[in-house]
Amino acid sequence: MPIKIPDTLPAFETLVNEGVRVMTETVAIRQDIRPLQIGLLNLMPNKIKTEVQMARLVGASPLQVEFSLIRVGNHKAKNTSEEHLLAFYQTWEEVKHRKFDGFIITGAPIETLPYEDVTYWKEMQQIFDWTQTNVHSTMNVCWGAMAGIYHFHGVPKYELKEKAFGIYRHKNLKPSSVYLNGFSDNFEIPVSRWTEVRRADIEKIDGLEILMESSEMGICLVHEPKGRRLYIFNHVEYDSTSLSDEYFRDVNAGVPIKMPQNYFPHNDPTLAPQNRWRSHAHLLFGNWINEIYQTTSYDIEEIGKDI
Repeated sequence: MPIKIPDTLPAFETLVNEGVRVMTETVAIRQDIRPLQIGLLNLMPNKIKTEVQMARLVGASPLQVEFSLIRVGNHKAKNTSEEHLLAFYQTWEEVKHRKFDGFIITGAPIETLPYEDVTYWKEMQQIFDWTQTNVHSTMNVCWGAMAGIYHFHGVPKYELKEKAFGIYRHKNLKPSSVYLNGFSDNFEIPVSRWTEVRRADIEKIDGLEILMESSEMGICLVHEPKGRRLYIFNHVEYDSTSLSDEYFRDVNAGVPIKMPQNYFPHNDPTLAPQNRWRSHAHLLFGNWINEIYQTTSYDIEEIGKDI
């Protein structure tokens, strides 16, 4: 089944051109099934790019998915037009009465700020608490993962001496996990962050299991079964050019930045990078959505009643 998004959303044409099946509201209502309700809390500055990246992975599922775009209410986006936000986004306050089968919380370029200094931190705390009663399963990504695991368990983040930046090999630590079904024993994932969480802190918390780890970059994916939460600290959703976009942005702005590791062919930034993580990105999201489908209630209003 295709993903249902507004047919005027910029991501619509991009996804169609990539072969991702999408549908309009008119087609969707003819199908006598309940689509999975997946929400995206988009905290990234370039919201359109992130919409495409996440919709691409969610839309690859054989299930019908209704994809909702959500933003925090008390933060003004600097890199996305107000017209786009008004046309396609709702604030969390506007959707907090709803139930969602799945909910994605993205990263944000505020890693080095203490959480309490983030202007919308109080709203984020409310959102994290709300997911416990209104969301069946949550996927927290990069800063969203660090913020979530800090909010629920007090796991601290540590600032790195230099940016963790490049493509790094990761180990599959639990092949039996439903989220790693079909994964290789090791695989490559993009990394782009200024902070990290550490294994020693996670191991102190009962109920957290580490699923992916890099010998160079540390923890990547943590599962919390009781809370039905995933915390992924790296960027499986990235496009082929995402790291090069970040690199050249900083170079052109005069910001000190090292070339992303293991990314450009022959370490030559004039050569186009090859995507070596796409298949595992689709596997992870496909496994997540399948697990949601297998375990969520048919009556969506029953979500959260077992808490």
